[in-house]
Amino acid sequence: MTTKPKAKKFRIRRGGQGTSAAAPQAEMPEAAPAATPETTPVAQTAPEPAAAPSDRASRREARLARAAERRAKIAPVEDSPMPTSPEEDMGGLNAMADSAPAPAAAPAPSGTTAPPASMPAAVSPEQAIAAIRQEGLTGRQLRMARRLAQKHGLAATSDYDAVRLLRESGRDPFSTRNMLEVVSNDVQLPQTRPQGNTMPSTEMASPASTREREIGDIQKDIAKRRRRKTFLMFSRLLAFVALPTLLAGYYYYSVATPMYSTKSEFLIIQSESSGGAGGLGGLFSGTQMATNQDSIATQSYLQSKDAMLRLDADEGFKSVFSDPSVDPLQRLEENPSNEAAYSVYKKFVKIGYDPTEGVIRMEVASPDPAISQRYAQALITYAEERVDELSQRKREDQVKDARRSLEQAKADRRAAQTTLVDLQEGTVLDPEGLIASLRQQISTYELELQEKQLELTQLLDNARPNQARVDGARGSIRRLEGVLQGLQERMTAARGGEDSLARQNSQIQIALADLATADLIMQSALQTLKQTELEASRQVRYLTTSVAPVASEDPSYPRKFENTILAFLVFSGIYLMISLTGSILREQVSS
Repeated sequence: MTTKPKAKKFRIRRGGQGTSAAAPQAEMPEAAPAATPETTPVAQTAPEPAAAPSDRASRREARLARAAERRAKIAPVEDSPMPTSPEEDMGGLNAMADSAPAPAAAPAPSGTTAPPASMPAAVSPEQAIAAIRQEGLTGRQLRMARRLAQKHGLAATSDYDAVRLLRESGRDPFSTRNMLEVVSNDVQLPQTRPQGNTMPSTEMASPASTREREIGDIQKDIAKRRRRKTFLMFSRLLAFVALPTLLAGYYYYSVATPMYSTKSEFLIIQSESSGGAGGLGGLFSGTQMATNQDSIATQSYLQSKDAMLRLDADEGFKSVFSDPSVDPLQRLEENPSNEAAYSVYKKFVKIGYDPTEGVIRMEVASPDPAISQRYAQALITYAEERVDELSQRKREDQVKDARRSLEQAKADRRAAQTTLVDLQEGTVLDPEGLIASLRQQISTYELELQEKQLELTQLLDNARPNQARVDGARGSIRRLEGVLQGLQERMTAARGGEDSLARQNSQIQIALADLATADLIMQSALQTLKQTELEASRQVRYLTTSVAPVASEDPSYPRKFENTILAFLVFSGIYLMISLTGSILREQVSS
């Protein structure tokens, strides 16, 4: 920041014959107030004779000279900054013009000046610079002199040396004409006024008014920049938000093909057959949890490419959306691929499943309400067939094992029966009964044998037993023992390559036991089959349509107002995100 040095006031005392010898010839006269742009330089008039010098004036001049010398020593002008604004240069120009020495009775030619009278005719450069320092030149005057020396190609080592070189070259560094040559390219000279007072104004603007004027200029500049930035902001909003929104609204209101939607609802329920299922199956049998997996599987199937291909084969899905009456953004190309048709299928066939209620909601849209109704009915038929297939496979898997077990049990029982019949045909029909009969006979003969043995013992107890009776008893005993031995051999010993009755009886008993076991297994398998069939009947799934598809009369899509507002919000969000990102990046780069 530069400060404008105040012009010093010097008063030249003139005697009757010339200038006082105590004051230098180049002392500055009292500076006049800076001329405003509307003023013009005053024509030079003949100087009036000055009053006789007084001691007070001499002391004042000496004091001013000492102050100028001290100021030059403390703050050299070479280090002073250059003017930073045209206003500063203009102020310096006016100050130099006002502080120029008054013309004498015989003024020198324009553009030249003689060295002061106090300076000797031939002096060294150091003495000349010291004398120039004593003149009390302002920093602005010295800077102007340096710029003028640079313009004329004078190699000055300092501002005072520039003044010296200019004076030696015959140029007055403080002449108005020379100053105008320096600053003519930088500032605008004051304009002349054709009429009115041509004298420079003596009124100085107060600091408060100057401050108010500067604040007003700053506020005007800020308002101007704000208006420019506001205009640019609205231009960007118009280009990136309003125009795309208008195009989207035009498409939705004028170009987009109206789509008619058909809504329907259906749910999958479980069979309510008699007979309870134990465990968690009985707990969830009456809730939607029992059919949750089937509902999800049905939803996935209706949203799959398989259902789309089947719908295209039955109802011509691709041909409907390839019709030229459909707008270009929604129309399929001629002979579209399955992937392109499937993307349109997912857009216009919406299926949702509510796990809390177990209801599957379906919405099908197409350019024709009758076609959308046919599509909805066909998809419900496909879903019902898929549910039947899922439940039928589950039932068949469960019943198949039970039936296989029953068939195996029947075959085992049949083999046991065949084995028993073969044993009975090859041996005694009832070996157990025969053995019982033989045992009864053996018991009878054993009783008779015991009786004969007792009778023989009684006969032998006599001193002279009857020999005939003794021989008869012994013969009866011998015959009974032979009968008993034959009966026992018949039961235990094999005869004629056949097994004994005991072995035959054991084989028949084993065959009977196998037959009984086969009977039990067959009964268990039969019972298992019946229970499996009951369980399979309870797992049957049915698709029930709670809301039938009905063709709509008014188009449901596109939602013109909602889609336009949505487009506005989307474009606004994109613009806001890009602008914030740009602002952050600019701030990071500038910092």
